[in-house]
Amino acid sequence: MQKLYTLHSLRKRILAIVLLISLLFCALIVRLFVIQIINGKNLQNKATSQWTRDLAIVAPRGTIYDRTGSTLAVSYTTYNVYARAREITEKDSIAEFLSKKLDINFSTIYDKLSQKNISEVLLKMQVDTDTAEEIYNQKFRGIYLAENVARYYPYGDFLTQILGFTSSDNLGQTGVESYFNSSLQGKDGYSFTQSDLQGKEITGTLRYYVNGEKGSDLTLSVDSKIELIVEQTLGQIMQEQKAKSVTGIVMNAKTGEILALSTKPSFNLNEVPRDNLTELFDYSKIKGITDLYEPGSTFKILTLAAALEEGLTNFNERFYCPGYNIVDGVRIKCWRTIGHGSQTLVEGFANSCNCVFMNLALRLGVERFYKYAKLFGLGQTTGVNLSGEAKGILMPQKLVKNVDLARMGFGHAITVSPLQLLTSVSGIVNGGNLPTPTIQKVDSPNIRRNILSAETSQKMNYLLEKATNKHGDCSFLEGYNVGGKTGTAQKYDESGKIAQGKYISSFIGVYPANNPDYAILVFVDEPSAGAYYGSIVALPYGKIIFEKMFEYLQIPKDNEEIKKEYIEMPNLVGLPISEASEILIKLGIDYEIYGEGGKVTRQLPPEGETVAVGDTIVLET
Repeated sequence: MQKLYTLHSLRKRILAIVLLISLLFCALIVRLFVIQIINGKNLQNKATSQWTRDLAIVAPRGTIYDRTGSTLAVSYTTYNVYARAREITEKDSIAEFLSKKLDINFSTIYDKLSQKNISEVLLKMQVDTDTAEEIYNQKFRGIYLAENVARYYPYGDFLTQILGFTSSDNLGQTGVESYFNSSLQGKDGYSFTQSDLQGKEITGTLRYYVNGEKGSDLTLSVDSKIELIVEQTLGQIMQEQKAKSVTGIVMNAKTGEILALSTKPSFNLNEVPRDNLTELFDYSKIKGITDLYEPGSTFKILTLAAALEEGLTNFNERFYCPGYNIVDGVRIKCWRTIGHGSQTLVEGFANSCNCVFMNLALRLGVERFYKYAKLFGLGQTTGVNLSGEAKGILMPQKLVKNVDLARMGFGHAITVSPLQLLTSVSGIVNGGNLPTPTIQKVDSPNIRRNILSAETSQKMNYLLEKATNKHGDCSFLEGYNVGGKTGTAQKYDESGKIAQGKYISSFIGVYPANNPDYAILVFVDEPSAGAYYGSIVALPYGKIIFEKMFEYLQIPKDNEEIKKEYIEMPNLVGLPISEASEILIKLGIDYEIYGEGGKVTRQLPPEGETVAVGDTIVLET
């Protein structure tokens, strides 16, 4: 008989079988490793999602405080109402009850309760605690409540643009609520219940919760008392000057901390006007950083600082103003068309003479003017930690002609945001260090760069002091050494032409004038009560803000001996300019003349109103 196999071949076959079995076991081990170790968590989550139903527990947002610890925004518990249609057996009675309690149309509720192809459907978000308790007490099968949070602003219509507001799903939409949303939001938790294959809750099974984590708290640089002073004053401006809008800013000139920032009109943050999106968008804008304008005479602070730093002028240099300058064949008027005559640099700045600043800008030349414009932060964002900041507009340097440069010297043909200009001025007056403005409280200043020498900074402080205190030290605001500058600028329409009758009036003030800690800006857009001059429309309200701030901060007077005298305005209408000015000089009242006529046709303030000796009034001819 023939032998079919040998001992050697048998061993080979056994070995092959053993290897095959080993490979199969290895493959199974690898597969188990992939399933249990690599994909285990993912598969476990999928399995859990099939036999459980979860509802999100929204984490409370962080609390927002002002620099003194006052609460500006808090979260409170609300509830979301859900329905699982597969569990509902009494749709009519449930829909009728919920439609009344949730203030939703019956058919809308009924349709949602009928959607059995969906595991669960949201009926309403952010239901108050009392309503949620009434629903819970009904013990409706298939109706569930999940904790949510809503935002509450204790002061309502206050810091509207800065704080901003949240959406119904608790996300920041504007202001610091949006900018700091990732840290304020926190981490949501969940509520789990076990369910069968159809998604129905299995009675008697265990419910469990994964708690959320509250968001981080935020402390703002804002002082709510100073903010209140600013907002009340802005409301007064809106009422008395009938402006389109008005913005106020108070900044720590050394640290860049924003102590107050507001625009009126505004709205109550607890009653957000979501049904009027145009109004909501406009009233939510932080116009102090988003809106650009030609600054007018307040910009002269920057031109003069650059000229002094370059050694191009000095306090005693005399300038002559005939009421205009001719540059590149173009006649450019001074605001006082009859001219200021011969004056020193100090007098020219106090008189806000356009001719002086055309001269200084031309001395600087395009290259040096742009060097300082960029050094001061123009055409750039300030770096403030708020969304929507505009850069401002500088003409391309290579396109600038002398006629453009002359206009730029007194704040035309250039645009800035209110905060951008106030930041530049803060850097000029604080020793020459440009701060980065911030809405968060800081322990030390964040200085972007040095922009001027300390010597030039001191000269500018002196000039700002003399510009406001024209009738002696501390005469602008009784006993306090305040420096400042007013501005009046025309607006332009969409075609780039001057919008007739539309102006922006502004005032920038600093205190104490010799070494400022505080810088403020009052910005009035389109006043329509009859006056539009910065000295009439903006400056008096800057004075109010300073006065109330000093009272709140308990800052003593710099000179207790200064006592202001008050007089009643005489009737100057119809008088020749020479006669009217002689009367005002005798009374100690400063004045500005607008127009080229020889007689007074209008006076601001009018006859009978009380003004202080040293105040500035306006005569129109």
